[in-house]
Amino acid sequence: MRTTRPPRTRPRLPLLVALACAGSAALAGCAPADGAEPTADGDGRLGVVASFYPLEWLSEQVAGDRATVTSLTPPAAEPHEYELTPGDVAATAGADLVVYLPTLQPSVDAAVDQQAGDHAFDAGAAADLDLVYSPEHGDEHAGDEHAGGDDPGDGAVTDPHFWHDPMRMAAVGDALAERLGAVDPAGAAVYTANAAALRQQLDALDTEFRTGLATCASRDIVTSHSAFGYLAEAFGLHQVGISGLAPDEEPAPSALTGATAFVREHGVSTIYFETLVSPAVADTVARETGAQTRQLDPIEGLTDASQGTDYLQVMRSNLASLRAGQQCS
Repeated sequence: MRTTRPPRTRPRLPLLVALACAGSAALAGCAPADGAEPTADGDGRLGVVASFYPLEWLSEQVAGDRATVTSLTPPAAEPHEYELTPGDVAATAGADLVVYLPTLQPSVDAAVDQQAGDHAFDAGAAADLDLVYSPEHGDEHAGDEHAGGDDPGDGAVTDPHFWHDPMRMAAVGDALAERLGAVDPAGAAVYTANAAALRQQLDALDTEFRTGLATCASRDIVTSHSAFGYLAEAFGLHQVGISGLAPDEEPAPSALTGATAFVREHGVSTIYFETLVSPAVADTVARETGAQTRQLDPIEGLTDASQGTDYLQVMRSNLASLRAGQQCS
């Protein structure tokens, strides 16, 4: 029988902000930012707060030297589960811009709603999210009339994991440059140029993936959780996620049985596990089917286990892993 976990307690955000800000002149930025001038740091740079690593990296590339970028999620923390501290909540109130992805981190969504005001940038809108995941059927599809908007029913939700598609990342970079230029008009040309340079890098990465995955013995990728839908959509693969969109979600027995049957029926030779969470789910299916396991990094945060020191390096490591696991020539 599946064990039901008790609901997690979300931070009581107004109280946390009050506690974080009380009696500290250094946290004067905790005050409501509506109508205030940009709160540049001591070097005259903008203060940009990103919700987790992919958006932190993207913000650094676009903002360059004109901003100090920090992440709300520590490097080794799993962003889906991370709960904001009082200092994190204060940072969302005091930043010039908060770059976040709705639905991925509920505590961040709450902080943005209550504290960020009009100085928040929604990366999901710029990424044009169009994959809908249905937990009832355990699959995803594009082009749903509800994608990116209302819940289409029966528990289906929009998949937020867009950053595995380099061209969606480029689109978010362009939109972020425009938003930073509105916050800091003097730097608008710099942000635009940085986003253009970033797009060139991401276009090259996209080409590497298209070429590297063009001729593979198998187009089916079986992953421990459903984090690679946009990668699969972009490069002609078919993702089968054992768990849902949250990596720590305990798969139902039927999901494990279904994944095992799929692996056997389609001759899948590799089950992909990831950093930040236990490989137990992937190991279970591999053990039942005789398949091997390989790491496929969701790039939700960097750790010592990451095969690279930044987004581009880890993406290229993922490409190498996929080429080996999918037997690409």
